[in-house]
Amino acid sequence: MKKLLLIFFITAGWSARAQDPQFSQYYQAPLYLNPGFTGITPQQRLVLNHRLQWPSLPQAFSTYAASYDIFVDELRSGFGFLFTTDKMGSAGWRTTTASLLYSYKVKLTENIVFSPGLSFGYGSNGLDRSKLRLGDGLEYDGISLDPELNKLGRQSYFDFGSGFLIYSKSLWIGASFTHMNRPNLSVLNEVSRLDMKTAIHGGVRISLNGNIHSRAKVSYLTPSFIYRMQGKVFTQLDIGLNYHIDPISVGIWYRGKPFQQTVISSVAQDAFILYLGLYFKNLTVGYSYDFTISEMQTASGGAHEISIVYEFNTRSTRKDIKKKYRLIPCPTFNSKEGFWN
Repeated sequence: MKKLLLIFFITAGWSARAQDPQFSQYYQAPLYLNPGFTGITPQQRLVLNHRLQWPSLPQAFSTYAASYDIFVDELRSGFGFLFTTDKMGSAGWRTTTASLLYSYKVKLTENIVFSPGLSFGYGSNGLDRSKLRLGDGLEYDGISLDPELNKLGRQSYFDFGSGFLIYSKSLWIGASFTHMNRPNLSVLNEVSRLDMKTAIHGGVRISLNGNIHSRAKVSYLTPSFIYRMQGKVFTQLDIGLNYHIDPISVGIWYRGKPFQQTVISSVAQDAFILYLGLYFKNLTVGYSYDFTISEMQTASGGAHEISIVYEFNTRSTRKDIKKKYRLIPCPTFNSKEGFWN
């Protein structure tokens, strides 16, 4: 029984880690989505994200991410740092990664920018052995004497990814490739490699009042999508629409597997997502809730997600230099005075 429990914990961990944690507000976690977003704004940017998934279960999945990036105009380059940590299960399975990111900006035309990017990360994962309760531990003050337990440890690994983004004032499309080196995540000194993940994403900004430079309150729509593939079995599509009338944004999204049939020949469903955002001069705050529509809808409790994006500039820039190096910023879910010119 002890060995069966041990196998269960390890197998559950490997199965869950076969796909990465994700954020419903994926454009509010830009560096996590694609290193091509690094340095995409003319200012410095600090982003915080938290996702609590399936809170009705005994041990919810909890994911945190924090990132910082800056655009260095003289180098036409963006530099960034990304930290993520994800915890799940009663055994405290945790994965933590710290990454350095870089992107370079190329003006293809006066209106289109190409931004390729790279990500270099170092991570670790594993169980908290102190939280495992095996049968003989009930007899020896919670300490198991099973030698199989001592095989458990934490695994450290390097992680490499890349991506690109092509964008203009009103249209963007890109792709990212994560875990290109397929790092080994085994905590038993064996080999269990994480599959490479591909994410293709894009969107468009549709102005509803004709002139985004006018002083009137700006309103617009931003339909967008993201399609993910990881390994041979995991595919997922997120597609939705946000409506914006500054400083408020509301959106509705669908996430599922419309191209993957289940054993009963029905479309695999996951969630509907409602989003509310507030956009100020330098600060953006977003909240979303996932309404689970899969078989787990009555037991999971959905998912809560919060994002905070703060843009700031620590130095003044002369207008002539700013004009020389200014790149078209990527379309975002907010509109600020002077942001597009």
